[in-house]
Amino acid sequence: MRIFFVLLVLLPLASIAQPSVKASRDWVKKEGPNILSEFRDLLSIPNHASDLPNIKRNAEKIKKMFADRGFDMRLLEEPGAPPIVYGERKVKGAKRTLCFYAHYDGQPVDPALWKLDAFKPELYDKAMYDGGKPIPMPKAGEPINEEWRMYGRSASDDKAPIIAMAAALDALKTSNIGLTSNVKFFFDGEEESSSPHIDAYLTKYGDLFKDITVWLLVDGAVYQTGDPSFKFGGRGVTSMQLKVYGPSRPLHSGHYGNWAPVPGQMLSHLLASMTDKDGNVLIDGYYDSVEPISDFERDQVKNAPNIDDQMKEELGLARTEGTGTLNERMLLPSLTIRGLASGSVEDKAANIIPSYAIAELSMRLVKGNDPEKMMDLVEEHVKKEGWHIVRDEPDHATRMKYPRIVKITRTKNGFPATKVKMDQPEIMSVINGVKSFTGDRAVFLPSSGGSNRVNDAIFNILKTPAVSVNMVNHDNNQHAENENVRIGNLWYGVDLMSVMMTLPSDIQKK
Repeated sequence: MRIFFVLLVLLPLASIAQPSVKASRDWVKKEGPNILSEFRDLLSIPNHASDLPNIKRNAEKIKKMFADRGFDMRLLEEPGAPPIVYGERKVKGAKRTLCFYAHYDGQPVDPALWKLDAFKPELYDKAMYDGGKPIPMPKAGEPINEEWRMYGRSASDDKAPIIAMAAALDALKTSNIGLTSNVKFFFDGEEESSSPHIDAYLTKYGDLFKDITVWLLVDGAVYQTGDPSFKFGGRGVTSMQLKVYGPSRPLHSGHYGNWAPVPGQMLSHLLASMTDKDGNVLIDGYYDSVEPISDFERDQVKNAPNIDDQMKEELGLARTEGTGTLNERMLLPSLTIRGLASGSVEDKAANIIPSYAIAELSMRLVKGNDPEKMMDLVEEHVKKEGWHIVRDEPDHATRMKYPRIVKITRTKNGFPATKVKMDQPEIMSVINGVKSFTGDRAVFLPSSGGSNRVNDAIFNILKTPAVSVNMVNHDNNQHAENENVRIGNLWYGVDLMSVMMTLPSDIQKK
């Protein structure tokens, strides 16, 4: 067992005295097997956004789950799109409305990479990487070890929060603890496909969201030390493909090597010109549009535990890029080669000069960066390096005219970063409420490293602040094979949802 997972169970004893937390822990102790059973049932439904029949099965199940718990539920629908599962409960005298966001869709599954059927979830006695083995689901009254893991697609990203919310409602109801805010639910069915219909949903059904004070985006992992973490923005993202050309057909490397240009090597030189050996981007103006963070926010970054040595050891890294900590590097735009292709490798490698090479570039953006302008900067750099840019496959005349040709395909669905001010009253009410549960243990950061189009849409369409609320273990394999959630993190999520649903009614800064 890795020691950082222990930290979540060492939250201040004062938090246990909170009625909502005591109710949560009593409920989990009594009903843990039933919670896991409901969780497994939800995980068993395939959930890629393109699979509309199964996506709708997910939506209907979630709708019923919360309708059975006293919420007014409905499906918001757009033609050809996964539905939004929407629900609400009004609380008499409430001064604010909290909207809890999660998504019920998941990444595609490659069965060949999984050790189990991704949609036949299994409980393991510990993490697979620590030698974990499958175990039976617990029966009523049987104890549950917090180091157990539930394996299955979307176990962590993002069905665990949905189950945590449902269990928190059950715990509060059983203990006769009322909600202190109006509560709404917004469960997205295509987040892993970049939520292409989110703008349409928020515009078409905008009246449903006008009264929301703060959105709570319950998606993502706790801090790498195991400490609770909350983030107040998300990076933007955009991408582009670069395809460079050599001979018009593959050539025998013996007959033409040292004579015909090699696309892979040409592309390598171009890519190498974009960053220095430490990973700093050399493209002119790449960092110029970054908006500085406030002194309050910089203090939060400074006060966060330094996890660099821990993550280097965990990931087998002798070095990292740039200067500054991981959290500081998150405040700058990145340029990542997310894929390279030219010819074949391993047992399929052939003695040829391929006719082309392709690179996929991803750019994570921070506040101030415009996606289109950032791609413009990359293209200007490519031109300065002596390349002729085309948008379609070059014809023979173009090939004969320009010695270095690159076809650039720009993404059409990028979006900018979003960030709310951490010290505004609505946000401070959340921070203060969380601190009553976690004490000084929680980590508050200006931005998540990830990108979420929903965050961007909430910020730009609804003009409403949002907070990223994290609960799952950071080694959960999200997006990859053998995705999982640690049961102790699931129970922490039930605690956290109980706390958020019973925040003090005064929303002003304490």
